[in-house]
Amino acid sequence: MKSQQKCIVIFALVCCFAVLVALIFSAVDIWGEDEDGITEENCESSCRAVLVENIPDDVPFGDNSTSHLPLSQGLYSLLDRALRVVEIVSPLWLLNSSDYESSFQPAARQVRALLSRLQGLRAKGIHLRISSGMTESSELISLGTKYAEVHYLNMTALTKGHLHSSFWVVDNKHFYIGSASMDWRSLATRKELGIVVYNCSCLALDLHKVFSLYWGLQYKDFIPTFWSKRLFALFNGDQPLELTLNSTKAQAYVSASPDAFSPKDRSSDLEAISKVIQDAQRFIYISITDYLPLFGMNSNRYWSRIDGFIREALLLRKIRVRLLISCWEKTHPLTFNFIWSLRSLCMEQANCSLEAKFFRPRVLRDGNVQGINHNRFMVTDRAIYLGNLDWVGNEFSHNAGAGLVISQPDVDDDRNSTVVDQLRMAFERDWFSGHTHSLQANKIPICNKQRINRLAPVKSSQHDGINDQKPAPMRKKTEGFLTRHFDERFDKSVPQDATGGLVIENYQERGQVKSGRHDNKKLLMNVNDQDSGGDAASQTAESSGSRETTCGPPL
Repeated sequence: MKSQQKCIVIFALVCCFAVLVALIFSAVDIWGEDEDGITEENCESSCRAVLVENIPDDVPFGDNSTSHLPLSQGLYSLLDRALRVVEIVSPLWLLNSSDYESSFQPAARQVRALLSRLQGLRAKGIHLRISSGMTESSELISLGTKYAEVHYLNMTALTKGHLHSSFWVVDNKHFYIGSASMDWRSLATRKELGIVVYNCSCLALDLHKVFSLYWGLQYKDFIPTFWSKRLFALFNGDQPLELTLNSTKAQAYVSASPDAFSPKDRSSDLEAISKVIQDAQRFIYISITDYLPLFGMNSNRYWSRIDGFIREALLLRKIRVRLLISCWEKTHPLTFNFIWSLRSLCMEQANCSLEAKFFRPRVLRDGNVQGINHNRFMVTDRAIYLGNLDWVGNEFSHNAGAGLVISQPDVDDDRNSTVVDQLRMAFERDWFSGHTHSLQANKIPICNKQRINRLAPVKSSQHDGINDQKPAPMRKKTEGFLTRHFDERFDKSVPQDATGGLVIENYQERGQVKSGRHDNKKLLMNVNDQDSGGDAASQTAESSGSRETTCGPPL
């Protein structure tokens, strides 16, 4: 009897162990993948990298300014090198613009050629594999029916967020990562920047593991407790890949968000950003679409992670910081208060420098915005970080994104041959261009339609009588950048105490930024009610360009 009970117990334990093993190895089923025998031991680490950009026609720079390979050509070059498989992750799929859009955007017609190239891969025996969070894209439905294998992620169920990753992997040898998505506007009317890396199977294989994670999550409404070993990162911030990049020694690794999508050894995007900032010795230049130290566009919770990294660099290490932020339809008005708060740290502080500028797109007569600066990168004197997410709290906690960190030592010659130098020059070109405008203490930029409408002057007519004499709100337009000038009384429509007690006051004679104490929570709620309509999910999607934006008429 005892021996029989013992056998039953042993059998039960064996069954439990078998079930556990099955769960571990079936968490993400990619065991059947062919990786062409590329491993960490035999992968290529002598690589070539090229920065790629889309510069809209109506965002001109000088003839002698820094220029890089057009984004479309960079993507075509990857397709020219494809032999076996092309893997693409993109938050948007809208390469085929409408006839109306193409009629006034010649570049939009050229984007259709990229869609045709993707459709022609199957005839060449090349597999096209796409991971996407979109389920209602007619282009993806068409591609999935005839030309590609498409896997969909239910990001709402998985993280209550969105898939914002944007990268390509070709044959586990070449890859692209950057701000652009598979949207005709990313290759026509938006300012985008990314990097294409050739013959770099070590990094490409690591980015392929991020793709494989997305690929294996199809049909799942939960995040697995265990990840397959094949998804473990090859390199990270503590153990980066040692490689030769453009004939120069470098270190690199791939990061990912959110934390729930980071298997063993994978550095998160926040860890990557933190390390790049902490390793800087002289300067930190940041170009980002949206910067908001809150948990979301509609949140009243302060999010200190990146804001704290910057404050530490400014005050404790005396690093020069430049912030270039887009001024566009979805810019939250509290953005300016947070920037003023950072600038106030350097008041009467020696060797403390924080400068902020806003990239203002062109507003057309029909109200459409062209030339939005959609860049998402950081460059220091030692490294670069290229990512897919805006610097808003809920982006990193809920949305899926990927990043690339490349560190290169200073080069003694003046060839500007390193990727770090090239990206620094691209930032400085934008920074000193006529498309950017400095944040001034007594002026607040007007970036969104609601505030433009509130500041528009009242039109008068001969029938208005005495109302003709009522002064309209003061406004000033400088080189296409709309600002509002304050009088001695701080305007009640401007959010106050948005950053833990900061009060922005202007004195006509001095123009100072002072600190004070007010009810922070009440203020934030009021601002959200006035300027940030819509739920957090829609705001997040819009911040990544998933919805065409409009702006008020030019003033």
